[in-house]
Amino acid sequence: MKKVARVRSRQGRVGIAMEPFCAWDGETLVLNVLGTPGAGKDAIGKVKGHQLNISVTAAPVAGRATDHMVRFLAIEFGVTAKDIEVVFGRFNVNKQLRIRSPKRLPPVIAKHLAGAARVAVDPG
Repeated sequence: MKKVARVRSRQGRVGIAMEPFCAWDGETLVLNVLGTPGAGKDAIGKVKGHQLNISVTAAPVAGRATDHMVRFLAIEFGVTAKDIEVVFGRFNVNKQLRIRSPKRLPPVIAKHLAGAARVAVDPG
């Protein structure tokens, strides 16, 4: 599995620099997100570079789209909204989220993490 390093944003918040779009930090799932506000429906999309595209119907006004995204993802991961921390990007499309002890993993994330585990166990 790829190494992760802790980094500090310009606002002083500590995040994780990581190559894939998601990684485990203990029991917490760290997720790099490219948000798309004002979409036709709430949806978890495809991986784009080192981010997962997540669309939400809320407008990008005063962090409302991020708040809506957190509530949507809480349902998708089987946690409460309080279990999801926005590390950085509350008012930006580029975000990092920390999801504490997710009960479910959406297919795109489960597939990526299963592939990462296979590579860590069987590198050849």
